[in-house]
Parts: sequence; structure tokens; C-alpha cells
Amino acid sequence: MSTAARILVIDDEKQIHRFLGPALAAAGYEVARAESGTEGLRLAANGAPDLVLLDLGLPDLDGQEVLRRLRDFSAVPVIVLSAREREAEKIAALDSGADDYVEKPFALGELLARLRAALRRRAAAADEPETIHVGEIEIDLARHEVRRDGAEVPLTRREFALLALLARHDGRVLTHRQLLVALWGPAHAEDINYLRVSIWQLRRKLGPGNVIVNEPGVGYRLKPARG
Repeated sequence: MSTAARILVIDDEKQIHRFLGPALAAAGYEVARAESGTEGLRLAANGAPDLVLLDLGLPDLDGQEVLRRLRDFSAVPVIVLSAREREAEKIAALDSGADDYVEKPFALGELLARLRAALRRRAAAADEPETIHVGEIEIDLARHEVRRDGAEVPLTRREFALLALLARHDGRVLTHRQLLVALWGPAHAEDINYLRVSIWQLRRKLGPGNVIVNEPGVGYRLKPARG
């Protein structure tokens, strides 16, 4: 099974893709490409990249807006690529959640070094427990399994993803939009009924005791993990 990091390149310049695609592949990375902000957000939501290279001058959405929407549902490292030279653009990108900023034209060696550094920071930040306990519920993040009092609870892939997302935030509230975009993609950011049905099904399968707490009008949280 491949363990190569997945890099999503969001840029409308075909020559950038022709250059970066082979270069990143030669460096040992898996590469996905998007030529618009909308497509990039969809791939980011569905493909779980390890890092995003983002151009600011996109044809449908400004790159700053793409970055803001991406941060609604993902903490993936983002390196901004742009020919814009104004200091304010750099500051705005970093304030919106970018991890680094590289101006076009750039040297491939420098870009790869910054990419490796961002991935190392992500790996260091990913020191999370393999198993989270919430009451009688045990969530095995590594095996994608859930048990209650030692008995396995059968969940669909999306139900597990929803529970794991809440568990990883350890009692903090996630908004309806954050959950919808993370699990169904940006096109379903307002489809709250999708979320309500999944929460109902998940609660039913988890059994007695409400570990998923509703924050009316805002979102959901899991009771703080322990153990």
C-alpha cells in the first residue's frame, strides 16, 4: 500500500500543472490537480490531501476565499503560490490560514524544501491517541472500529467519519457547516437534514446515553473524551 503524501495543486495555469505534476511525482508524491477553486474545494473535501498548493488568482473564486472555505473543514497545510507581490496579499493569506507563501516564478528546490517542512510540521502535530473513550464508547481511530462495553458497533463509513471528527475535537462544538462540508463537501454546506439524519442514526446505533450533544442553532459536540 502506498504511503506517499498526497499533494493537491489548485491552479488555473496549465503550464504549472505540466511542470509541477511530474516534478512532484518524481519527488515521490501523489498528485491531484484542480483548475478552479470550486473543484479544489471538492477534491480537498473528498480526497483528504496531505498538503495543498494554492494559487490566489483563480477564475471562479479568489484564492483567499478558497482558503477561508477550506479552513471551515480542514487543517491541511496550505502553501500559497502566487505572482502577486504586494505585502498585504501575503499577510492576508497567512491570516486566513496559509502555512507558507511562495511567489511565482519559484525555484523547484525551494518549493520542495518548504513542502517537506510543512509536512514535517503536520506529522509532528498529528500525535493523537489511537483510541478515544467517551463513556462506555471506545473509538479506535487506527482500525476504524467502534465498541460499546467491548461489543463492536457496526457503523457506515460516513457514520464513523462523523463520530471520529467529533471525537478528535474533544468536546468542542463543530458547526453544522463545518460538519457538512467535511463529510459531504462544499456543495452541501446548507443541507442540514443530511446531518440530522446521520446524527439520529449514529445515536441510535451507539445505544443508551447521549454522547453526542446538540448545541441548538449551532452544531454538535461530543462529551469530553476520557481514558
